[in-house]
Amino acid sequence: MDCWTLRGIAMDAWGMPPRTTPSARQERVGTELRKMRNCAGRTTADAAALFGFARTKITQIEKGQYPISAERVRMLASDFQESDAAFVEALADMAEERHRGWWEEFRGSVPVGFLDIAELEYFSRSMRTYQISHVPGAMQTEEYGRAIFQDLHPPLPPRLLEARVEHRVRRSAFLMREEGEPYSALVHEAALRMLFGGRDAAKRQMDKLLEYSELPHVSLRVVTFSTNGFMGAGQGVVYANGPVPRLDTVQLDAVGGPAFLHEQKHMENYRHMIDRMTDRALSESQSRDAITLIKKEI
Repeated sequence: MDCWTLRGIAMDAWGMPPRTTPSARQERVGTELRKMRNCAGRTTADAAALFGFARTKITQIEKGQYPISAERVRMLASDFQESDAAFVEALADMAEERHRGWWEEFRGSVPVGFLDIAELEYFSRSMRTYQISHVPGAMQTEEYGRAIFQDLHPPLPPRLLEARVEHRVRRSAFLMREEGEPYSALVHEAALRMLFGGRDAAKRQMDKLLEYSELPHVSLRVVTFSTNGFMGAGQGVVYANGPVPRLDTVQLDAVGGPAFLHEQKHMENYRHMIDRMTDRALSESQSRDAITLIKKEI
C-alpha cells in the first residue's frame, strides 16, 4: 500500500466533518454501498466493526453525508463478497473524487438539483435525452433559457433569474469539449414550435440546434406530430451512462426539481422507451431538414 493511500485512510480516520449538502453523485456512492451491504445480509454494525467505527458513521456514509476513501470501499466490497470487480473499482473512483466543478460557483443561487444535473452531465460517459416541451437544457440559448425562467411563479428576483440563466448557458460546455462524449437528443416537434422568447428568439434557438447537430459526437433527431404516439408520461428524460452499467442514472424533470433513478428495473424501462422513440424519430439529416422548415414556418 503506497504512502498516498495510507495518508488518505489516516485523514478519513481523523474524522472529517459530515457534508451538510451532499451532491447526488456523493449520495449515489452511499446508496450503492447500502445496496451492497443489504444484498450480503449484513448490518450497519457489521460494517462499522470492520473499521472500528460507530454504527452511526456507516449510516452517514450510506447517506452520502460522510466521505469514504477508495480503499475502504474496496474493503467493504470484499467483506460483502461483491464479485463485480469493474463495478467496485468504478465506485471506488467515485468515492475518491475531490473534483470541485464549475457548478459549485452557483451553490446558494440556483436550486441544488441544477447543480446535480450539471455534475451528471460532466461525469457521464454518454447521454441520451428525450424532450417533449423544451429543447434540451444544455442546447438552450441564453434568451430561450431566460424566457423559460421569466415565466416561473412566483417571479424570480433579478439576481436569481440571471444566476439560473448563466448556469443554464454554461452547461453547454460539456457538449463543446474537443473530445466530447456521445450525446443523443430526441426532441419532439411540440418543443420546436413553442415560441419561448418570441419568434425571433425561437428562430435563433433553431439555428443553435442546427449548429449542435453538426458536431461529430452529437445526434439530434426529431419526433414529429405524425409519429404514431409516444411512450412515457410526457416528462423530459435523460439517460446518463456511467463507467459501468450498474452506475447508469436516469434523470426526470419535475416541478419540484429533478428526480434521479438508479434501480435496474428503471434503467431497463427507460432504455426501452428511448429505443422505441428513436425508432420512430426522423433520421439525423431528415431532422435537420425538419428544423429548417419549422424555423421558416414559425
